[in-house]
Amino acid sequence: MKKLSTFAVACTAVLGTAGLAAAQGMPMPKPGPEHAIFKDVAGNWDAKVESFMVPGAPPSVSNGTEISRVGCGGLCLISDFKGSFVMGPPGTPATPFEGHGTETYDTSKKKYVGSWTDSMSTGLSVTEATHDAATKTMTGWMEGPDMEGKVSKMKSTAVMKDANTRVFSMYNVGPDGKESLGMRITYTRKKESGPSGKQ
Repeated sequence: MKKLSTFAVACTAVLGTAGLAAAQGMPMPKPGPEHAIFKDVAGNWDAKVESFMVPGAPPSVSNGTEISRVGCGGLCLISDFKGSFVMGPPGTPATPFEGHGTETYDTSKKKYVGSWTDSMSTGLSVTEATHDAATKTMTGWMEGPDMEGKVSKMKSTAVMKDANTRVFSMYNVGPDGKESLGMRITYTRKKESGPSGKQ
């Protein structure tokens, strides 16, 4: 009941602000050029997940799928992932996994910000990144609780290799600032979900 009450108050505040803005003739937010990259990610994807659990050893591999769509009138990207992760060396049974994320462009920060929650953590992670149009690379951080509830911060990169391939990587960062690859997901767009329904 408390959650419903909080949600109702939040909705009322948002609608009230929007109504006031409209009454004062203020323009409502509209997607800008920074939001255009969300359209590139929208669609259905197959995912190859590589987990680097043991330093120097080959990664453990599992699979998944992701469905992403542009929402909020073009202002955000909403993604749902389902699959599995191998939480140990190759040969370890895969653990079922699902996650949900949102991403938008913060015009005041001039950065992409987002949220992430999944079946292997007990809280919400937040993300912040910048985009390099020349290399089609998003570089930033994800910060939130791990499986034990401890807050961790990891570096992330997402590279759009071409219209149908993108690679997402997460790096552990040690106290000395040294980075080590912890996970890599290679996404391949499903043939039926291209921008025009074709590859």
